[in-house]
Amino acid sequence: MNVTSEATKSFWTIDTSFPKASRLGQDEHCDVAVIGAGIAGVSIAYELALAGRKVVLVDRGPLLGGMTSRTTAHLAPICDDGLSALIDMRGEALARGFQESQQAAVDCIEQHVARLEIDCDFRRLDGFLFPAAWMDEKEAARECNKEYAAAAKIGAQVEHGKGVQLKGHESAPILRYPNQATFHPLKYLRAVLADFEKQGGKAFADSAVVETDEGNEVRLKCDGGSTVTASNAVFATNSPINTWVKIHSKMAPYRTYAMAFDIPRGTLPDALYWDMDDPYYYVRLNPGPGKTDYLIVGGRDHRSGEANDGEARFTALEAWMRALVPGLGRERARWSGQVLETIDYCGFIGRSPGKGNIFIATGDSGQGMTHGALAGLLIHDLIVNGSNPWEAVYAPDRMPPAASARYLSENLTTVKNFAGYLLPGEIKSAEDVKPGEGGILQDGLSKFAVCRDREGKLHRHSASCTHLGCIVQWNSTEQCWDCPCHGSQFAADGAVLNGPAVRRLV
Repeated sequence: MNVTSEATKSFWTIDTSFPKASRLGQDEHCDVAVIGAGIAGVSIAYELALAGRKVVLVDRGPLLGGMTSRTTAHLAPICDDGLSALIDMRGEALARGFQESQQAAVDCIEQHVARLEIDCDFRRLDGFLFPAAWMDEKEAARECNKEYAAAAKIGAQVEHGKGVQLKGHESAPILRYPNQATFHPLKYLRAVLADFEKQGGKAFADSAVVETDEGNEVRLKCDGGSTVTASNAVFATNSPINTWVKIHSKMAPYRTYAMAFDIPRGTLPDALYWDMDDPYYYVRLNPGPGKTDYLIVGGRDHRSGEANDGEARFTALEAWMRALVPGLGRERARWSGQVLETIDYCGFIGRSPGKGNIFIATGDSGQGMTHGALAGLLIHDLIVNGSNPWEAVYAPDRMPPAASARYLSENLTTVKNFAGYLLPGEIKSAEDVKPGEGGILQDGLSKFAVCRDREGKLHRHSASCTHLGCIVQWNSTEQCWDCPCHGSQFAADGAVLNGPAVRRLV
């Protein structure tokens, strides 16, 4: 069970199903065990299988059914938070390494598409940075100049420009980033998984790892009782389930929202678009039938568990998009996903702190597709060759001094959450909870997560996340419980949908 059980379904699942795979029903021995079958896990498993390693890949739910299925699939190597911010945080040398590595990830996807002849709508295109709605021309030009100068310092391609075909921005100062890309993520990954199995790899679905025994070999026990024993293990589970504090305290979970609409072909040039707001909006197209394409827009982010107003955010997202593209057609899909923002804008990819044969890939920072493909390259090199030229950029044990303020700010959420144990509950009685609703109930000295699913069945569990004990919050849009501290998610019946938790709500 994973986030495929959440209420909304992404645009990518309309025309593409998840691969069929059996549950792990016997013990396995291998060179490398990879936990998590999203783009990071699949990319890592595939690159290692191509190198001749015996690889076993497992996921707690359907393969490809995690947060990878909830992306908008921009393949943009430009830092999600801006190149100027990245340079200020990490310095020019590491920022240059970030840019080079992210570009290498896009190139890697392109090479696999060509070699395997994957029909996944992969294409190179431009990316455009345009002003936020509140900016005047002077402010927008200043932001463009800042990002242009930052790009020049690290060798990223960029050009000044004027205007994009979005209403009100036809003559605005903009930046054009050439040689970006995009694709259909599930079509791409289905083909990669198929070739992974041709290379001798084994993949198992519905097999949640619930226990890890570390040593010269790593022994992973799954919920069905079978085990995987491996020389090396890689945790690529959106948020790692093998470490309790060291990594989770350096990143924060955020909900982001996305919608897909019909759009007459030619209304908007095929490109990637993102604005200068914070949090920003992001837009792309996907080919459709006949004279119709699909426009995908995302944004309206918030810290996971700190808001329960998904419908209002979808309404605002649609209003923003229709104001810019008056010819936008009918809605095709709406969904949300979770991104893990790190304290310094770069993912944590490499050896798990203090572990010689355990690796992690986490902290997508809004660039899950490129971080995921990059994880395949970087961890392949660490396991096969012992080093990688970009390992310092993504080293999981890093703590840049410039990130200390951000570290403290993000971790205040955990402090405030634990203080919530001293506050009264949100609901007075379980009988007040209507279908599709949920809330925290105070009963004596204990707090309970109480919800009624859309079929009317009442569920009552401890409100304490089974990862580190934070109080979970109801998400009416996805009909699940979200942990604001570290990103765990639970179904209405308490089952784990997303780590770092491995045990259901009690």
